[in-house]
Amino acid sequence: MTRHSGYRHRTRRLFTRGVGARSGPNPDVYLQAYEIGQKVAIDIDPSTQKGMPHKRYQGRVGRIVEKRGRGYIVEVELGSKLKRLSVLPEHLKPLPQG
Repeated sequence: MTRHSGYRHRTRRLFTRGVGARSGPNPDVYLQAYEIGQKVAIDIDPSTQKGMPHKRYQGRVGRIVEKRGRGYIVEVELGSKLKRLSVLPEHLKPLPQG
């Protein structure tokens, strides 16, 4: 068989959640509002496939640039480049202000 390289290729360990956390996102995730310029961490929730960024952005810190519909545009630095990602709030975690 040929080697497959899909969007979620080699993510079995990366996207595994604990046994008690497999029911889907917490309702508080949808109530969290982010402001433009706020720093957020990208923490991919594998129970929600829509609005999921690529696995290379897991754990990265970005800045909210704009709100678009239900999701947010997050600017992340990858090497020497700035990438703009369209991410749903289920895959974002707020960083403490400081």
